[in-house]
Amino acid sequence: MTALAPAPRAAAPAATFTESLPAWLYTDPAFFALERERVFRGSWQIVCHVNDIPEAGDYQTFDFLDETLVTLRGEGGVVRSFHNVCRHRASRLADGSHGNCGHRLVCPYHAWSYGLDGKLSAIPRWQGFEGQDTSDLTLRAVEQEIWNGFVFIRLEPGSPSVAEMMSPYAAEIAPYDFASLQPQGKVVLRPRPVNWKNVGDNYADGLHIPVAHPGLSRLFAGTYAMEAQPWVDKMSGVVTETPSPNWSERGYQALLGGFDHLPPPLQRTWNYYKLWPNMAFDVYPDQIDFMQFIPVSATQTLIREIAYARPDARRETRAARYLNWRINRQVNAEDTVLIERVQAGMSSSSYTAGPLSPAEPCLASFAERMRVAIPEAALPHPPRASA
Repeated sequence: MTALAPAPRAAAPAATFTESLPAWLYTDPAFFALERERVFRGSWQIVCHVNDIPEAGDYQTFDFLDETLVTLRGEGGVVRSFHNVCRHRASRLADGSHGNCGHRLVCPYHAWSYGLDGKLSAIPRWQGFEGQDTSDLTLRAVEQEIWNGFVFIRLEPGSPSVAEMMSPYAAEIAPYDFASLQPQGKVVLRPRPVNWKNVGDNYADGLHIPVAHPGLSRLFAGTYAMEAQPWVDKMSGVVTETPSPNWSERGYQALLGGFDHLPPPLQRTWNYYKLWPNMAFDVYPDQIDFMQFIPVSATQTLIREIAYARPDARRETRAARYLNWRINRQVNAEDTVLIERVQAGMSSSSYTAGPLSPAEPCLASFAERMRVAIPEAALPHPPRASA
């Protein structure tokens, strides 16, 4: 494996790039190691929504970059996030993806217990710790930001706050009232044998919509648009009123007039927001999804997602959400094939990088962010290790 020497974060290169990122960044383990340190440790990652943990003692766990984390609802409704690690012998504390620990977290190894505020609550007397100062043995907190009800964490300082990153679209998002959303089912994990950037690139690629997604092409009827802001990309399409020949799409189109909590332009619009580096929100009139492209290795990614929606028991609303699921299940199947084809091509000796057109602003913006975070990303080939 080619070794890459650590380097400090640098300013953006002066040159204007009109090419995609080079192929070696999608397969090289040494570059992936740099991404872990320079991109992901300082990036915001979503754990859950506050309404996933409504009661005291409710928790959600999240594993990321070999770290195990837990977000916990405490007394008085306070939500906090900690490393999910006992301060005694490093055992994992909270098990499973979610649960309720009652009034305290109890370590399953030696029964040390912690309050819902993370403070050490008790150590069994027979273990011989009497007289020892344990005042600093609280759970290690992790930086947390709650943005519109969604709980984000990060392992170390890095990019701006989530609110600042999403600020270009704050007014546009406000009518959806994210804070009131309720989870629809459980988190779904979908492993993919591709680099995480490959998943994100496909998400922000608009040129493949008319080629590879016939359903979306029928729904959007040429309205798909893209734009790039400093920390977030936006893709969007307006669902046409012209009835589709596909029954799922036609039924969904007919139901969109019922979401009058939204201003008229948004009642037929699908908006997609891709937050640096690996987070996305799919914002539909009937529901909101988040997607995370969790890096596992240079060629393995775990897609993590769940849907949320406003409380609405109407039969028409349930039908719209079901049809949305049917439409997007097909889109996901199409994208799964596409990203695996691209990943295979990234290993070809014939390919280094491809040209980017003015119609690919989100890909160009992402490539520039990567070159700023890791200057080696501007190299067409892996750097040689020093002798």
